[in-house]
Amino acid sequence: MSSKKKPQPKMLFATPEGEIFDHPDLLLMIRRGDEFGLPRPDEITPLPAESEFFMLPGRHAMGYNPETGQAEVMEELAVAAFACPGHTLTGVAAYDLDDDAPILPLLSYGGIGFADGKFWVCAKKVDDDKRQVFKHIPPDRVEAGAHQLISEMPENRLVNHLAGCALTSGCPAAKNLALGRFECPLPTAQSCNAQCVGCISKQPEDSGFPSPQCRISFTPTAKEIVQVMRRHESRERRPIFSFGQGCEGEPLTEAELICDAIKEYRSDGGSGTVNVNTNGSRHMVIPALKIAGVNSIRVSLNSARKGPYEAYYRPKGYTFEDVRETIAKAHEVGMFVSLNLLFFPGITDTEEEFDALVELGESCKYDFVQLRNLNLDPDLYMRLMKPFGHSPSMGFMNFKKRLKKALPWIEYGYFNPYLG
Repeated sequence: MSSKKKPQPKMLFATPEGEIFDHPDLLLMIRRGDEFGLPRPDEITPLPAESEFFMLPGRHAMGYNPETGQAEVMEELAVAAFACPGHTLTGVAAYDLDDDAPILPLLSYGGIGFADGKFWVCAKKVDDDKRQVFKHIPPDRVEAGAHQLISEMPENRLVNHLAGCALTSGCPAAKNLALGRFECPLPTAQSCNAQCVGCISKQPEDSGFPSPQCRISFTPTAKEIVQVMRRHESRERRPIFSFGQGCEGEPLTEAELICDAIKEYRSDGGSGTVNVNTNGSRHMVIPALKIAGVNSIRVSLNSARKGPYEAYYRPKGYTFEDVRETIAKAHEVGMFVSLNLLFFPGITDTEEEFDALVELGESCKYDFVQLRNLNLDPDLYMRLMKPFGHSPSMGFMNFKKRLKKALPWIEYGYFNPYLG
């Protein structure tokens, strides 16, 4: 039985007042790297709930005229979408950039159009996990849960920090802790040994965009960490605990503290998946973390090539070779190894990047690829990547199929999986 043919969405544009319209004639165009074109039928998805629209200042809407076969630029502003967690962008919004356009905030900017009475976004669902879906949960439940945490552990600074995140910034991980479900965040590190261009907790004043989160201002004790873990384990039957949150630096700089906390948690039967989200800079601490009871590690990459990686992460005191060694060492000691692959259409899905990811998988071994979106102004990222050269995009779906064929043992997702 043939599947229903997907429509060709019309382009959206916005007035300076923020009103959004669909164009009667021009079709949605997208950008992959420096290429502009129409989205492929298998690259679009009806806009999922809890996604967001953006009007792009200093960027004019661009659409495709099927009568002339040419792109057309409007005076009105371009529109983009932030696809809700669990979805990976297949194409970036196409636009014409003003010379004095401001740098965009740290988000991803998917192409979005309108057809058949609904919005269509250039993104594909990569994970069915509902851990960041809150549409059926009343806000007062989160608020009550956060206050309950504080009342139970009033002297625990980590609890007060995370409850504050749930109440003020709406952090999904902190909200889940307040609700006693899914993954428990455990921020520990005040400092970092990288200066990521897209860091969400610490930006220099001249970056042109603010940090959306505040970095933790204290180092929790092992006791404070274990209290939070035991509380979460008492409410979630499949608990996941993760060091390395958006509100902290690099958790491997606090490896000794993490080892102490996990040893104590595991010593009286503490269960669940204990994961470290990391830049992979300190491979020498991996065996100790494994012995302590860490069984999962997620290493963040924008690229499996040294040049593009170091241009984005700007490491201080480590190199991409150390990251490779961390992946290899984690596999060697028996950890579950995920890549947090920061996907950018037209860069990640090119032959150069594909070949490097295959070589990394064959040489160092990873088990899982989290297809996360790279949250950065597209033009800023393209300027960073320009020195390294890229061939044309193969497309997101083709990239996924080819990588799975080359590394048949890997699985895809968006979130840290529960390991049992």
